[in-house]
Amino acid sequence: MAELPATELTDLAHASGRFTISTLISTEDSGKPHYGQPDTVTYEATHPSHLTHSSTYYMRTFGYNTVDVVPTYEHYANTKVAGETSKVRPTLEDLHSFLKLDNSHLHNPVYEPQKSNGLSDETTEEDGSEGGEKPQGEPVRFGWVKGVMIRCMLNIWGVILYLRLSWITAQAGIALTWLIILMSVTVTSITGLSISAISTNGKVKSGGTYFLISRSLGPELGGSIGLIFAFANAVAVAMHTVGFAETVRDLLQEHNSPIVDPTNDIRIIGVITVTVLLGISLAGMEWEAKAQVLFFIVIMISFLNYIVGTVIPASEEKQAKGFFSYRADIFAQNFVPNWRGPDGTFFGLFSIFFPSATGILAGANISGDLKDPAIAIPKGTLMAIFWTTISYLAISATIGACVVRDASGSVNDSIPVGSLGCEGLACDYGWNFTECAQKQSCHYGLSNYYQTMSMVSGFAPLITAGIFGATLSSALACLVSAPKVFQCLCKDQLYPLIGFFGKGYGKNEEPIRGYMLTYIIAVGFILIAELNTIAPIISNFFLCSYALINFSCFHASITNSPGWRPSFRYYSKWAALFGAVISVVIMFLLTWWAALIAIGIIVFLLGYVLYKKPEVNWGSSVQAGSYNLALNYSVGLNEVNEHIKNYRPQCLVLTGPPNFRPALVDFVGTFTKNLSLMICGNVLIGPCKQKMSESRLTSNGHIKWLTKRKIKAFYTDVVADDLRSGVKTLMQASGLGKMKPNILVIGYKKNWQTAHPRMVEEYTGILHDAFDFKYGICLMRMKEGLNVSRMMQAHINLVFDPAEDRKENGTNGVLPTVTGTLDPDALTAEQQASTIFQTEQGKKTIDIYWLFDDGGLTLLIPFLLNRKKRWGKCKTRVFVGGQIHRMDEERKAIVSLLSKFRLGFHEVHVLPDINQKPRPEHIKRFDDLIAPFRLNDGFKDEAVVNEMRSDCPWKISDEEVNKSKVKSLRQVRLNEILLDYSRDAALIVITLPIGRKGRCPSSLYMAWLETLSQDLRPPVILTRGNQENVLTFYCQ
Repeated sequence: MAELPATELTDLAHASGRFTISTLISTEDSGKPHYGQPDTVTYEATHPSHLTHSSTYYMRTFGYNTVDVVPTYEHYANTKVAGETSKVRPTLEDLHSFLKLDNSHLHNPVYEPQKSNGLSDETTEEDGSEGGEKPQGEPVRFGWVKGVMIRCMLNIWGVILYLRLSWITAQAGIALTWLIILMSVTVTSITGLSISAISTNGKVKSGGTYFLISRSLGPELGGSIGLIFAFANAVAVAMHTVGFAETVRDLLQEHNSPIVDPTNDIRIIGVITVTVLLGISLAGMEWEAKAQVLFFIVIMISFLNYIVGTVIPASEEKQAKGFFSYRADIFAQNFVPNWRGPDGTFFGLFSIFFPSATGILAGANISGDLKDPAIAIPKGTLMAIFWTTISYLAISATIGACVVRDASGSVNDSIPVGSLGCEGLACDYGWNFTECAQKQSCHYGLSNYYQTMSMVSGFAPLITAGIFGATLSSALACLVSAPKVFQCLCKDQLYPLIGFFGKGYGKNEEPIRGYMLTYIIAVGFILIAELNTIAPIISNFFLCSYALINFSCFHASITNSPGWRPSFRYYSKWAALFGAVISVVIMFLLTWWAALIAIGIIVFLLGYVLYKKPEVNWGSSVQAGSYNLALNYSVGLNEVNEHIKNYRPQCLVLTGPPNFRPALVDFVGTFTKNLSLMICGNVLIGPCKQKMSESRLTSNGHIKWLTKRKIKAFYTDVVADDLRSGVKTLMQASGLGKMKPNILVIGYKKNWQTAHPRMVEEYTGILHDAFDFKYGICLMRMKEGLNVSRMMQAHINLVFDPAEDRKENGTNGVLPTVTGTLDPDALTAEQQASTIFQTEQGKKTIDIYWLFDDGGLTLLIPFLLNRKKRWGKCKTRVFVGGQIHRMDEERKAIVSLLSKFRLGFHEVHVLPDINQKPRPEHIKRFDDLIAPFRLNDGFKDEAVVNEMRSDCPWKISDEEVNKSKVKSLRQVRLNEILLDYSRDAALIVITLPIGRKGRCPSSLYMAWLETLSQDLRPPVILTRGNQENVLTFYCQ
């Protein structure tokens, strides 16, 4: 690649940043480029650049003058840096087709300071050091230590660690306690791995758990879990605050200094505490993080204090309470279980301990306040799980090796070592706790004294400080998590009346209103002062979140979506599935009724979102799963052999734009809904380039229109030079595998007499093509016509200009010329035209004229229509042709045949006068109808006639009139019968007559259809199968 001459350079002083160009060529003094040694040139944006070019595209690539651009971050980002022009990738038309002179959408690149990787400012901020100086006004962002690990560890550590772990160790023994801990940690670890995978599969914004689940599984499950998770966090604030208030109340009672009474003391202390915590939260995330660090330091000091206490030689008072420092025999005795009391079962203790292992979502819940959530959430969450697990295992093992299960606490129970009548390990250390142990009246020891950690520690008040730190930090974490999750849910507007709480304030978009709502909920539950009934529900809500997070990871993996590319690789979809199942099992093990309540609430909220169908598209795994299911079942149909019993009428409907012919859409949509395939086909006639852009702009609007009308159908269009070739393409290419149309549904060409004859030739040619492709045909005629585009133009400001409707000017099923703005949403916003197929039909009749055996399609479609609610009260009548002297025999034969088909048609009429001569005035009307299209060749020269036939193939010769006279008179007579018998029917279905290809001129065939269906008020469906059975009376 040659360097460009300096004469072709322009100034790029506005560019900033550093970029490097490596070349494999150099220039000699002559300025002629030739291949030489590699040279690397570094350009600084702070200096006026000499690397310029007269082309505006030069800096978009690596020096090559082209419209194409190199990969860059801005082409894939949804946001742009404020105040800067966004970079736009050239369109395919810019590269492939004619390049417009106005290239305002193609901009020169803007290089960011100190970046060589093309990332935006936002990415650079995320990669910055945690302790670096931040510019004025920049939001506070946390790294993985302060933002996730410390926050999760504080939320996992709680009062159970200090007040219940020693008691659980006494009951279950060290071995089973470790098993309980490891089982709990298994669930949280699997969930942590799932969180890590989900959070690294794309950029994570604020909203925490709700954001992760909703963007993975979709708004239905995400919205329901987000709402209850935010509420559970709000109630958890009260639960942790009450735990703190109870500890303070107990201290006040020890010193005989109650405020009012035990219950009101909890309320007073709790409200004051949560108000202080609210003040810390409102002060900003920076202050909240500092408070969390302070609590973390307090807890670590309390742990150190405990460890030091275990190695300090036990005093006489501590020995009386069962503490003897590390002893192998104490460890051996406490290694095995010793069940006591109503909770003395493995799962009973598991249900008590498990809530202490939760809290792993505290870091993910503030994902919007992290520098790089994709790094911070996996690293911080897994490290928190690891270190808290170590602490739980260490404390249970150390306290189980130092303290006996039963102790009296009385210093008077000391005895000489080896005294008789003494039972238990304490005897070997000079203490006799036999009496209280036998009576189960001991007040101390692992099994009896909840404050054992405080007793063992070097300085007991530090353990109390640790309890304060654990409860307050958990309360503060929940107080921050609830509004953050709720704010994201409010902004998504999945539920009504909550949008008010989504507003953010300040540089961090703090949800002040959400904080106040959380505060009110927390105060309300604090005033109860007894949360034993609500606590299990909170645990179940958290477990629901764990189950859905694990299921999200499993579902995203199992769907094999190309978009599932987490940078965190250390997860397993089967482990995630196991985590989801075990979370649900644990819910019922903890409290079965609370599990049912939690699941019931989720199902209710899920049902609401499913009903409302919010217009959001997050690329969820549910969408990917739907595609997978559809693909697998569609491919699986290839292995299914076709059988008449499973025949379904799969319709290709030539609607043009579907909103132009709503009656045709409603008719087919009625009997195919939840039964078979329906495709609305549209042929765009014109230049490919123009019509393709038109197709892209309008197709989405047509699909939305069908959805709004509750029509379960596909929409497809093709660009063609003429209508017939376009329909041919649709008939051959529509569908997928076995799900291909087998019936062509088309509207009657009402204007065939005034349209150009070549358009009529094209119309009848489509019918011939359908039969050639082994399609059945349904041709629909309504007295008022099918095309409502002119009516819509009169009442609605539509996107399409119906004045150019080609159907009225000679084509059928063709998209009119598009004028004005092509707004896809305008189609769905327009008023929906009402048709007869949307109204209740009452006790009218559906009249079937099964004149010729077409395989049964003429019977099947009315039967399917009659099964629908709106047509269910209609009585179906079947009319067949017959001879007057054999009426009874023919009627019995048809009734017998219909009964074998089990269609439920019991009223059968034989038409003996079908071959009678029509009335003279009706015959004359038919003759007048075909008169303009006749050749009148009776007295003309044969050469002249042949020339006329070649120029005008639609013309009818005298010979063709004579040959088809009987068939023509039959159509006239059938119209008379229809007027006599079916004038007041709801629907008329009649066998479509067939004109032999190449022998029946198009004008004569259209005259037959016109004569057969004219002057009838009800809709007329002219149906003809492909002469293959669609009904059977066999069971195999």
